[in-house]
Amino acid sequence: MNQVSFQGIIEASEALQEVLHPTPLQFNEQLSEEYGCRVYLKREDLQAVRSYKIRGAYHKISSLSEEEKSRGVVCASAGNHAQGVAFACKKLGIKGTIFIPSTTSAQKINRMKLFGKEMVEIVLSGDTYDDAYQTAAEYCEERGAVFVHPFDDPKVIEGQGTIAKEILDDAEFPVDYLFLPIGGGGMAAGVSTYFEQSSPETKLIGTEPKGAPSMLTSIQNLKNTVLDEIDGFVDGAAVKKVGNITFEICRKSLDEMLLVPEGRICTTILNLYNNEGIVVEPAGAMTLAALSLYDKEKLKGKNVVCVVSGGNNDIMRTAEIKERSLLYEGLKHYFMVQFPQRPGALKDFVSKILGPDDDIAYFQFTKKNNRENGPAVVGIELKDPQNLPGIFDRLKENRFKYNYLNENLDLLTLLM
Repeated sequence: MNQVSFQGIIEASEALQEVLHPTPLQFNEQLSEEYGCRVYLKREDLQAVRSYKIRGAYHKISSLSEEEKSRGVVCASAGNHAQGVAFACKKLGIKGTIFIPSTTSAQKINRMKLFGKEMVEIVLSGDTYDDAYQTAAEYCEERGAVFVHPFDDPKVIEGQGTIAKEILDDAEFPVDYLFLPIGGGGMAAGVSTYFEQSSPETKLIGTEPKGAPSMLTSIQNLKNTVLDEIDGFVDGAAVKKVGNITFEICRKSLDEMLLVPEGRICTTILNLYNNEGIVVEPAGAMTLAALSLYDKEKLKGKNVVCVVSGGNNDIMRTAEIKERSLLYEGLKHYFMVQFPQRPGALKDFVSKILGPDDDIAYFQFTKKNNRENGPAVVGIELKDPQNLPGIFDRLKENRFKYNYLNENLDLLTLLM
């Protein structure tokens, strides 16, 4: 098996110069003040395809022999890797077939078509990356096409690792901490390989979605482990199994792993947009969200770099992002309330239960005949999470029968 190497990353950097411009390493004043350190963002969301994935995809495809190129290439992706492959296929004049989950956003599909044009065919398969991967593997076996893995390939890993070279070339200071997003582990494996030789004193912190902890689970189990179920919300970093190559590299090179709640990621997405005008996808916000989970005393006065991995966020997801953020921050709460079926019952609820800064954000009620009480699902939005105990107290004082639904979000999803 070919090995990932420091020299391979240098060669990948040279090969990518024809299609890529280095992305900026930007100092962020607001985050620096918030965490008492100097925070720099490696803006991979500013790539032509709005993510770092173009690095590995282009490097892999450009390195193929002419005979391999003639057979065409195939990839499986949740979106960003596919855009990188599409870009490379069009640029190099190679036919490509791209398998993606049926849940992939229309925004990402449209951008694949934009970059690949007539050189790529897009095939929807299954609900997750792993489903698309299985179909793509079968297609390659039948047709003899070359599979371009999104993360578990030395050429891909070395392409992603060029991020590390750019960071250290631009940083006129020692990098004390580097926060890396992890899905399949390609970027983390490549970047850590380069830092291991060029900046071994840097602390490398891997970050994963809490709902898809495939790398952390594998490291804890001392073997690459397949997760039975994952939360696919952070679609750019939600895989059931990391790469075999990436696992072996990351388990040795990463200093720590952090699991980041999806709700915290959503809050970070909204804050970046509102405060900085930066549009990121969930995976792109993960390292910045992780800062709030890390020991502030360790970060104090340090130079901290966070890789912002992608900006392919579909505006149609905004409502879900806001909802997850409010739930995580303790500002949105759902109840099933038994309302007396009489005029004025809702008015009593509003006047007696809600505080002056609280608001009803959701209400669903079905009136039924021959019953004294009828259930309603009520969503209450708070200005301050500290207002919640008062809601519970007033519900009891006014003898409203209720069930609190935030502790059973699966049931809540069925009811709404």
